[in-house]
Amino acid sequence: MENTTTKHSAPKDVFLYLLNILTFYLSIIGFIMLYIQYISALFPDPLNFYYTAIANGVRVATSIFIVAVPVFILTSWLLAKDLKSNPEKREGRLRKWLIYLTLFISSVTIIVNLIIFVYNFMSGELTIQFFLKILTILLVASAVFGYYIWELRRKDNGTSKIPKILAWAISVVVVASIVAGFFIIGAPSEQRARRFDEQRVGALQVLQDQIVNYWVQKENLPSDLNSLEDSISGFMVPKDPDSDASYEYAITSTLSFKLCAEFKTSSKDSSSMVSKRGYYTYPAYPYPTDSFQQNWDHAAERTCFERTIDPELYKPKSLPTL
Repeated sequence: MENTTTKHSAPKDVFLYLLNILTFYLSIIGFIMLYIQYISALFPDPLNFYYTAIANGVRVATSIFIVAVPVFILTSWLLAKDLKSNPEKREGRLRKWLIYLTLFISSVTIIVNLIIFVYNFMSGELTIQFFLKILTILLVASAVFGYYIWELRRKDNGTSKIPKILAWAISVVVVASIVAGFFIIGAPSEQRARRFDEQRVGALQVLQDQIVNYWVQKENLPSDLNSLEDSISGFMVPKDPDSDASYEYAITSTLSFKLCAEFKTSSKDSSSMVSKRGYYTYPAYPYPTDSFQQNWDHAAERTCFERTIDPELYKPKSLPTL
């Protein structure tokens, strides 16, 4: 009878163990991704800093974290409960195979990261950002390796309180990690507003190019934005991505015009510190702050950008004589 019961419960064990190990790997990947993005934001590399990519990375990692960790904790609790009732299952092949697989992956991760660390050290490219990222991966991989070695050798038949302590510690780390993201890259509502502003700046850049091109072709400024629409090229005047309102355009002189938009965030809010190389520590847009970016600085309000066309730089094309 005992063997029959064990046989019938095997599919359930396979399901729980596979789901547990999958969500465990996802949780580890999400944790590493999250802290790598945090390190990139706190210790930016002027040669490779993209705020939008960091924010997207944080959202992906947080999503993995929020979904995978609770499932991992739940399946771990169910498995621990089952092992406590059936101590003989500790010697099950599936359980040991998955533990040894995890130990193998952890070992490979540690070895590969040490190789990368030594290579970059010998190449003279060891930055604080790189060091912290390698350290994060090594600490996580070492912790995983150490825990599963202990799990493999434990003989307490489920009486140890260490798994329960780890479950609470993981829960605290998850909550703290998610909250930390609000301070490092901002709340979700702020990120949404910032992405809308990025689209607004992009639309104004497109309109500016079209206006200058219109002047080059016709040697006068368009009377309104609708004059820029072209059924042949397919150009349509963009509108505000949130309110669907039209952008403001006005001619201020023969060669000057201004474009206005209503912004929800300030491009300077994310630039509290400037390095000696002229890069913002937290730039609002995915490229360094230079003269081009400063050309589109805006506050969290209606902001206008005045432009004057230099006829020597943008020489009008002479129309062919019919």
